Amino acid sequence: MLLDKKVGPRVELGPGEHQWKFLVVADDTPEFHQALRYASRRAAKISGSVVLLYVIPPADFQHWSAIEHLMREEAQEAAQMLLDRLADDVRSLVGFMPEIVIRQGKIHDEILAEINEDGDIHALVLGAANAENPGPLVSAFGGPLLRGLRIPVLFVPGGLSAEDIDLLV
Repeated sequence: MLLDKKVGPRVELGPGEHQWKFLVVADDTPEFHQALRYASRRAAKISGSVVLLYVIPPADFQHWSAIEHLMREEAQEAAQMLLDRLADDVRSLVGFMPEIVIRQGKIHDEILAEINEDGDIHALVLGAANAENPGPLVSAFGGPLLRGLRIPVLFVPGGLSAEDIDLLV
C-alpha cells in the first residue's frame, strides 16, 4: 500500500524517451549504502534518477484501529526521517534529489508493486552483505522472485569501497 511519494525533478526528454530510474530499497545497513552510492553515481552518469523506497512492515497489532493508526504514523515518521537523511546524502554526492516512496506491506510485494506501477524504473539495485549471508532481499530477488521481474537486478557487494564503486560506474 502506497503511503507517500515525493517525486524529484523530471529531466526533459524527447518523445517516446523515458528517464532511467534506479530503485534502491532503503534501510540502514552498510551494504545498503554501497547500493545507494552505485545507483546514485550511475544515475548521475546517464542523466537518470534514483527512487528510494522504504517499506513499513504490515502492522501485527490490529485489534484497535486507533492504535494501529498511531503505530503506522510513528513508523511513517521514522521512515521519513531516514529517507530525508538519505536524500541529503544523495544530493551531496551527485547534486540531485531522489524520488522518495514509502509503502506499507510485505516487502517483496511492495517492491514488485513499485516496479510495476512506475514504468520508468529500469533497475533494482540491492546491496549484498557477503557470500555466506547476502541478506533476505538479495536471496529473494536472486531466486524465485527474479523470474517475475521486467527489469534487471544489480547486486552490489557490500565489501566494495567508495572508490571501487566510483570506478565501476
